[in-house]
Amino acid sequence: MILVKVGGGASVNLEGIAFDLAELGEPAVVVHGANAARDDLAARLGAPKRTVISESGVESVFTDAEALEILTMAYAGLVNKRFVSLCQRNGVNAIGLTGLDGALIRGRRNRGIRVAENGRRRLLHDDSGKPVSANAGLLRLLLGSGYTPVVTVPILDEESRAINTENDEVTALLQRTLGAEVVVQLIEAPGLLSDPARPESLLSTLGRQEIEAREAESSGRFRRKLMALRKMMDSGCRRIVVGDGRLPHPLRSALSLEGTVIE
Repeated sequence: MILVKVGGGASVNLEGIAFDLAELGEPAVVVHGANAARDDLAARLGAPKRTVISESGVESVFTDAEALEILTMAYAGLVNKRFVSLCQRNGVNAIGLTGLDGALIRGRRNRGIRVAENGRRRLLHDDSGKPVSANAGLLRLLLGSGYTPVVTVPILDEESRAINTENDEVTALLQRTLGAEVVVQLIEAPGLLSDPARPESLLSTLGRQEIEAREAESSGRFRRKLMALRKMMDSGCRRIVVGDGRLPHPLRSALSLEGTVIE
């Protein structure tokens, strides 16, 4: 079984990924983002997203009630069903799910995000949290019946209310829950870059210790991604490939070890 994380950028080739899933020859679980669709929808509705950076340097999207509604429309509606349709067109019997469906992903609501604004410390509360458990029985039932689960946010909190979370953390949780030995992440870049402004600065290989070192010196969303990669390596993942989701055949290319290979 292969676990595939599909980034939510506008230039990610969803059709190419669906085609590659059809020729995979083994079961797969897909986790996808939709940040470009969410940002576009939020702008059209006059409610642009708000990001905050915690005191520890981790960037996240601030999710109030309105933002959660827009997120659900973009992730669970538009992009999830668009990708499921592409999979079906290519002969992949995909089934679209959020963390809410069948209590697939349960999480813990954030008790607050500590931020520093204008020289003052504040505790912000929103509708977000961290995933803590997955319904492995449901996933294995679907996989055993020939379905390809396509998973996205929102997820459930302790009181079975919808909350936002990071799909990188959902991917790490599913890797641990299902024992996936191979994880592919498809993004809007050739792989992980030492300098985000220089595509030629591709890190072709990355080890566990280097991930930890780069995590310590990074900030924002890149730091969060490195944290998730480290968690998967610590959980026994044999190989992670961060590949270019814009290629004609993104998944095929990543499985041919094009991109950043972490072992």
